[in-house]
Amino acid sequence: MANKEDEIILTAEGLVQLEEELKELKTVKRKELAERLKVAISYGDLKENSEYHSAKDDQAFMETRIKQVENMLKYARVVDADSLDVTSVSIGSIVVLNDVEFSEKVEYRIVSPAEADVAQNKISYESPLGKELLGKQAGSVIKVDAPAGVIEYELLEIRLV
Repeated sequence: MANKEDEIILTAEGLVQLEEELKELKTVKRKELAERLKVAISYGDLKENSEYHSAKDDQAFMETRIKQVENMLKYARVVDADSLDVTSVSIGSIVVLNDVEFSEKVEYRIVSPAEADVAQNKISYESPLGKELLGKQAGSVIKVDAPAGVIEYELLEIRLV
């Protein structure tokens, strides 16, 4: 059994994404890199062959990523969407916030660090805002320290996917 510290908490969507990434890396990407290496080796003189060294570097990076993803999947615990409660923020919740200073609404989904993607409005429960939001209820005021100063949000709504 994994230690609590080793546990990777994921949404069901995050689990599927990691499984798909691993499959892509092990099949398509490995095959592509093997072909790149084969072509680079055909150029001869491996000492000064930049194509070969580039492909080897990419291969090392890819194999490291495969190990990372396998490890995340090994220790994954999926948050059960049916057990989520919309009365307080938890991993998997979608929150609608009002930025008090700019009177601007923002929406985020609270996810694991492995799933976080600010461009898709997915923030980690370990981020400063994520930490402040966990367990809060609609109507709560959240203050987050940011490089530009303290940002104040009002939690307007909590919902599920």
